[in-house]
Amino acid sequence: MSLYATLEEAVDAAREEFLEQNAEVVDNDETPSVSQFNLQKYIMQDGDTMWEAEFGANEGDETEGLSFLSGEAAQAIFDDDFDKQELLEEWQDENTLYEWDEGEYQLQPPLDTEEGAAAAEEWDDEDPYPGRDDE
Repeated sequence: MSLYATLEEAVDAAREEFLEQNAEVVDNDETPSVSQFNLQKYIMQDGDTMWEAEFGANEGDETEGLSFLSGEAAQAIFDDDFDKQELLEEWQDENTLYEWDEGEYQLQPPLDTEEGAAAAEEWDDEDPYPGRDDE
């Protein structure tokens, strides 16, 4: 898993990785075609936001990231024809993963840090999963 500090870095790295994995297409002067764009946002224990992105040639390929866009929308991201702000606005905060322990992530922030307590308070205010009782 490769995490990046900015969305742009994550997209650029995902594009490079896709091109490396599909070198035969690029070598044949064919236009690389993607059908899936996967994205995941992480909030680290220190409060930093990190991103992971991945392109896939086929919809439904198993990946670590959340399946985010497909078809023409995924191709537009690959072709660098997108508005970063629009992409950020489409991200649903309830899909953000929070680091609980090094390398371990969950959908809720840890409560034993100031950042985690503040995030948990915001989480409770939004209540994305009403009726669920995890405690």
